[in-house]
Amino acid sequence: MASLVYILCALTSAACAAMLLRGFLRSRARFLLWSCLCFAALFVNNLMLMIDRVVVPERTVFPAEWRSAVALVGLSLLIYGLVWDAE
Repeated sequence: MASLVYILCALTSAACAAMLLRGFLRSRARFLLWSCLCFAALFVNNLMLMIDRVVVPERTVFPAEWRSAVALVGLSLLIYGLVWDAE
């Protein structure tokens, strides 16, 4: 059951990133680009978690600090887009 949740979270993040990228390519609104990059980083974060918990559960491939760093980068990109790149 947990593996299904990890897969769905990763797929949801990837779908959000794809839709935001499509919206950015149509409108060229830079906020959509920053949001897309955030969700892409969250997708990578979820993928790393899924690899750790489902694919190779007997050992830790990606330490928690690495996963947290990827999420921090994604959220930092979103905050940058919200604060400093506002039009």
